[in-house]
Amino acid sequence: QVQLVESGGGLVQAGDSLTVSCTASERTFSTFNMGWFRQAPGKEREFVAAITYSGANTNYADSVKGRFTISRDNSKNTGYLQMNSLKPEDTAVYYCAAAGSRRIATRTHEYDYWGQGTQVTVSS
Repeated sequence: QVQLVESGGGLVQAGDSLTVSCTASERTFSTFNMGWFRQAPGKEREFVAAITYSGANTNYADSVKGRFTISRDNSKNTGYLQMNSLKPEDTAVYYCAAAGSRRIATRTHEYDYWGQGTQVTVSS
């Protein structure tokens, strides 16, 4: 089973940009669709973005569409979430996940593997 490790979180100001990364332990990462989720205090974990195994197709939550970009570099077994124009409401722990299905998944139960998460805090 693939192990996922997030990195790149931190404290930024509103309007700033930040990119978080997700590195997988195995080359089989290239066969998995992946996604990013986030969870803020007092809220349920919510879908942010997803990308197919090849990177050909992507999907975004309406709340981040136009501001966030999901990508991956399978040669490095790494996925990325580039976050621009950050808002205080984006503050959350961001989790990466991987799924063996061939469809783009937007629900937590559709994912098989999860990272530990990385904290992103956006101040006003």
